[in-house]
Formats: sequence, C-alpha cells, structure tokens
Amino acid sequence: MKLLAIVGSPRLNGNTNYLVDQALGEAAKLGAQTEKVILSQYKVNPCLGHENCASFDSCLQKDDAGWILDRFCEADGVILATPVYWYNVSAQMKAFIDRNYFLYKHDRKSRARAVGVIVVAEMEGIEDTLHTLKQFIDWTFDVSGDRIFITCGYALLPGEVKNNLPLVGEARKLGRQMVESLRKEG
Repeated sequence: MKLLAIVGSPRLNGNTNYLVDQALGEAAKLGAQTEKVILSQYKVNPCLGHENCASFDSCLQKDDAGWILDRFCEADGVILATPVYWYNVSAQMKAFIDRNYFLYKHDRKSRARAVGVIVVAEMEGIEDTLHTLKQFIDWTFDVSGDRIFITCGYALLPGEVKNNLPLVGEARKLGRQMVESLRKEG
C-alpha cells in the first residue's frame, strides 16, 4: 500500500511539513509505504493552458511535474497538504493542481482510494482553502466522502504546531484512518 503526500509548503521545517510527517509516520507504523513530495524542492511550472492539450502525448513542459503526476496517479492514498497563503492554497499547490489539467484532458485519474487533506493557517482562510481542495478532489479522485480525511488548524509561527498536541494528534489519526480505510477495501 502506497501513500503519497503532496506538500505545498516551501518551508521544509514548517508547520505543514511537520503535520505531514506525523501522518506519514503513523501510516508507516501500520505498514504503508510512504513518500513525501515537497513541491518547492522541484520544478513544477504553471500550466500554459494549451487549447489543444488533449492532442499531445505528453505535456510540452519539461519539468518535474510529469514524474510527480505519475506517482500521484499510482498511489493508493494521497495526502494534499498546504499552508494558507493569501486565503487559499499556496502557489506551489496551485501550480500542481493546474498541471493536473493534462491528466484531465487525457481522461486519467488518480487510482487513490483514500485522500487526506492537511491545511494550516495563521489566522484565516481555512474554509476557502478547503473549498479549493475539495473541488480538486471531486474532479480528480473517485472516492466517497467517508474516504476523505481532513486535518486543519492554526499556527502563527514556524514550528509552533509542535506544541499544539490536539492538532498533532489529528494529523497522526489522519494517517491511521487512511491506512485503515485502504485495508478495509482489501
């Protein structure tokens, strides 16, 4: 069982990455193979909006999005994690979401049967960010609502989330729930 986390935070030691590590750590304890892709560590260009995208065998952009999207499609479970930047997903996460247009135009969906969402805000914007991610999930995955697991909360300063034990516990629970959900399906 493969769990892939797509992380839209540019802060390697930030709150979002920390919560993702907690979720993946719990999933690994239960036997899941885990991988974390921190988008800011790779070259993922914005979508160029080709009107004839469906006619191309592969995206014309030669960046890291291709292999990331391949792993995204092959994972049994996917975690989408982002801090709230200006009341919505980070630029890195938005570029990743937009690059999924190629998959959409080629009728290719992720095979994931469970999806996790982790959102960390400073003060506001969780609702708008969740709305964006839920729309993306609806278009990208064939999962029922009981297989979508959400953890969100607040942290003002980098590293502050480590002291929010209930939120850390929720992230760990998300990792366990995803694995348990995938096991039930067989």
